[in-house]
Amino acid sequence: MSKRGHMRNVLKRTVYTTVILMLVVLFAAPLAQAQVRLDITRGRVEPMPIAITVFPGGDEATTQLGKDVSAVISSDLERSGLFRPLDQKAFLQDLTSLDVQPRFADWRVLNAQALVQGSVEVLPNGQSRVAFRLWDVIGGQQIVGQAYATQPENWRRVAHIIADLIYQSITGESGYFDTRIVYIAESGPANKRVKRLAIMDQDGANHRYLTDGANLVLTPRFSPTSQEITYMSYFRDVPRVYLFNIDTGRQEVLGDFPGMTYAPRFSGDGNKVILALATNGNSDIYEMDLRTRRTTRLTDHPSIDTSPSYSPDGDRVTFASDRGGSQQIYVMNADGSNQQRISFGTEGRRGRYGTPVWSPRGDLIAFTRYAQGDGQFYIGVMKPDGTGERLLAQGFLVEAPTWAPNGRVLMYFAQSPTRADGSGGRTKLFSIDLTGYNQREMLTPQDASDPAWSPLIP
Repeated sequence: MSKRGHMRNVLKRTVYTTVILMLVVLFAAPLAQAQVRLDITRGRVEPMPIAITVFPGGDEATTQLGKDVSAVISSDLERSGLFRPLDQKAFLQDLTSLDVQPRFADWRVLNAQALVQGSVEVLPNGQSRVAFRLWDVIGGQQIVGQAYATQPENWRRVAHIIADLIYQSITGESGYFDTRIVYIAESGPANKRVKRLAIMDQDGANHRYLTDGANLVLTPRFSPTSQEITYMSYFRDVPRVYLFNIDTGRQEVLGDFPGMTYAPRFSGDGNKVILALATNGNSDIYEMDLRTRRTTRLTDHPSIDTSPSYSPDGDRVTFASDRGGSQQIYVMNADGSNQQRISFGTEGRRGRYGTPVWSPRGDLIAFTRYAQGDGQFYIGVMKPDGTGERLLAQGFLVEAPTWAPNGRVLMYFAQSPTRADGSGGRTKLFSIDLTGYNQREMLTPQDASDPAWSPLIP
């Protein structure tokens, strides 16, 4: 079966309901009433020590699968910056099956606050069944437990889904591990750059190219269902906006627009696309209804209006405009009314603002800022009214922020300066959380730019 076919497989989930009555007896109140939680609303937090055991299997193949699933769960949680998986070599208890009750005292000695226990088996129909339990070590009680049955090739998705459930159970907020990243893969000399659409899991696995590089592609963006991508492509030197179905590989022209089109993005319900259209040297914001293909002009100004992005509820739009003399961030109602500037900078932080993107939570707008004083680029966030500006990352060139679906993590690309001998100039992807501390490089086979983060995979 092809990788595309694997992505279409539906995961069957059943709640793991095993109850150990001795747990209630041995760990009565007050410990049984406690539940380990991680408050991620306080800003930077100390990573929680968590023990993630190897998921045992019944034979050599399932034993290796159990190790792989455990490793992906551990890697997901560690990269979030909120968890510190403990060294499995230090574990005092060997949990050989889900029927073995944890000796919580042994795990408290290791300072583990949470424990993940699991198992892997092959079902009679050939599917793999992965089950797990998440334990509160301090309280001595199970927090959550589930089992997943799927085709063996989907084991990585199962691991990501489990990591998401652990993340959600402990933080109280949605995870973001069962997602994908689409981006522009770049290769070749600077004056003849080959740019292809590429897609991968959020941890870099299952990487593949979606286009062959024959035509230049730019600004890919996911639909809210994550099954379609909108992007720009130059076909015979004519810029067009395309829709690309990830599962089928089918692409279609969204529309032929006179002039140049920029940065198309979906609305929250997936029924509309908003974009910038340039005619006669001027750029304005337009909206297209995907059902009727009817376009509506939202801005009409002699300045350059570009980079539009909907709010999650679709009621408002943020965009960049130089109508005030320099490029700044504006917001307006979805019908184009009530256009207001929100970026002004604070003392020592003035400059140009661009590429605004509304958070999936609706509480923040991410942006790129160029500081005229130090010549540096920054990735930052601010509230939709322009207050609460915070700068998270900086560099020679950092650009194109995109949100994880839980609104807690951003990805962007950074370019290094080109040296006199022509070396340097590499473009790479990075992620960073809202604290500005947990910055991670995303490894890709080639140079990478313009990432877009998918919603959770259906």
